[in-house]
Amino acid sequence: MKHFLLFYDLSDDYLERRPAFRDEHLKKAWAANAAGDLLLGGALSEPADTALLMFRGNSSAAAEAFATSDPYVLNGLVTRWRVRQWTTVVGEWAATPVRPN
Repeated sequence: MKHFLLFYDLSDDYLERRPAFRDEHLKKAWAANAAGDLLLGGALSEPADTALLMFRGNSSAAAEAFATSDPYVLNGLVTRWRVRQWTTVVGEWAATPVRPN
């Protein structure tokens, strides 16, 4: 399994508009977590201009599918999104652990 980060660039009015879509977004996120695809997710704070969601899988497909159907994306709270593979090497969840000699 590999790790993938889904980056969201958030709109300037994200915090004001979020309440209308938050419950639907969270249902989707918790369902992805229950399915084992989404490990962690949340917005950065001060300023709340970016959100990150950490997925795992053999490809970026789950992260991309999440983004394309996320109510935050569909309703313009996310102005741009992208997925990047993250080579994790340290920690219990590391996909490719590397230990010192």
